[in-house]
Amino acid sequence: MSECRLCPRECGVDRKEKTGACGCGDEILLAKYMLHFGEEPCISGTKGSGAVFFSGCGLRCVFCQNYPISRGMKGEIISRERLSDILFELRDMGAHNINLVTGTHYTDKIAEILAECKPSLGIPIVYNCSGYEKVGTLKMLEGLVDIYLPDLKYYSTEMSAKYSAAPDYFEKAFPALKEMLRQQPEAEFDGDIMTRGVIVRHLVLPKGYHDSIRLMDEIAALPCRPLVSIMRQYTPCYDAVKYPEINRRLTTFEYDKVVNHCADIGLEGFTQERGCENLDMTPVF
Repeated sequence: MSECRLCPRECGVDRKEKTGACGCGDEILLAKYMLHFGEEPCISGTKGSGAVFFSGCGLRCVFCQNYPISRGMKGEIISRERLSDILFELRDMGAHNINLVTGTHYTDKIAEILAECKPSLGIPIVYNCSGYEKVGTLKMLEGLVDIYLPDLKYYSTEMSAKYSAAPDYFEKAFPALKEMLRQQPEAEFDGDIMTRGVIVRHLVLPKGYHDSIRLMDEIAALPCRPLVSIMRQYTPCYDAVKYPEINRRLTTFEYDKVVNHCADIGLEGFTQERGCENLDMTPVF
């Protein structure tokens, strides 16, 4: 595309000439691929999720745990053919699914690759993203993605502006979530492994549980409810040290306020045990 408008930044850059708001040019920059055991149990299972980590990101979260690849742009340029081969390699390694992590800025290329290889892969495709998506871009993936795994980070404009340089985060992310649910309205499982559906992830931030509760209320009001995964793994990373209010770990009180509220309003999904507030499950890039 001569003017890239894949993500809500709509930077309009010709990525063949220079990098976009995501930090990437036109070529696919791959950070890592691996069997990943740190996802939700129904995604990682016993054999692992076939995770493909793309470099770059349209958000600018000050607490990003993957900052070496999201902002540091660590990675290797690969061809479309090589990416296709990697999907089959992960399948042959026993992966329960193919887990495309932060691929928004390559959605056009991903859609073309999946259209060619999905019929032969034989395992579900997971689209694992920040939630900061455009409905029109997601429509490129209709019929190609089986499981959507978006973050839903903020309701507050002030928080999303301060911590992710995206005052329009909820304005864009919530319609995107509705589009994901339109494409995959029902959660389906093969035993303990998810094969279709939507899981919304939410990372509770220090001093942020009031915002988290507001987000859960918005999800509960949807006519088609996704599963929710309430994460307590926040650890100050990257530039979080510059913000005293989030330069600490989450308290059990803060986390339990959100989890208990989800139970009260009838949301179903996943929680995390105390002790996960570290980087042990974050891949080394």
